[in-house]
Amino acid sequence: MKWKVAMLQMDIAFGQPDKNAETIKRLVNQLSLGEPVDVIVLPELWDTGYDLTRLEEIADPGGERAKTLLREVALKLKCHVIGGSVAEKREGKVYNTTYTYDRDGQLAGSYSKVHLFRLMNEDKYLTAGENPGLYILEEQTVASVICYDIRFPEWLRVHALQGAKVVFVTAQWPHPRLDHWRQLLIARAIENQVYVVACNRVGEGGGNMFCGHSLVVNPWGEVIAEGMQQEEIVRAELDMALVTEARNRIPVFEDRRSSLYEL
Repeated sequence: MKWKVAMLQMDIAFGQPDKNAETIKRLVNQLSLGEPVDVIVLPELWDTGYDLTRLEEIADPGGERAKTLLREVALKLKCHVIGGSVAEKREGKVYNTTYTYDRDGQLAGSYSKVHLFRLMNEDKYLTAGENPGLYILEEQTVASVICYDIRFPEWLRVHALQGAKVVFVTAQWPHPRLDHWRQLLIARAIENQVYVVACNRVGEGGGNMFCGHSLVVNPWGEVIAEGMQQEEIVRAELDMALVTEARNRIPVFEDRRSSLYEL
């Protein structure tokens, strides 16, 4: 199976969910005029940005605003949607949550960010999730993680061990650590023999500059698509057969000695 993917590398208006929704609609309209795509990916916290101190006021109750928009996008483009992440207000708490929709506009699953980034005060305003982000899309097991999660190789390995062939990453990765972004994503692809499709944002917000450079890395660690530091749609094609090929040629999963890894 082959999938054409498109990442919406967008600027995010700080604390302005309505304006950000309009940006997504504009980019989706632009996409609809070109070649069909199978999967689109949005960046992290595309609704609010890192306006964390106002989340009680601007977070999305139950994620309903985002769910409505993402379902409309899936139906309009007839594609799967890895819905970036939004500030989801749930049971008196706020989570950094991804929603994934299939081509039929059905919710395939959700994932709330497990590792909160203390350097940007996420731990003060957000609640950490507890479960992996695994989904089935067209009989393919895929995963989604969020930004800081990629610094935890054991977390992405959990998803790969459960059959994920693609790991989708949504992020707001800041510019000073661009080298870390690229190298971590390449490493996660190589060690797990998966495609890594990572959508980052651009622009400024809350005193931070974000670096773009959305990446698609194949299971051999080769960068097959990369954005620049500007708003753009980054496209690539994934060939699932390449995952099988990599795992057959270097049988990392068969050679694991998990009994030695327990702490």
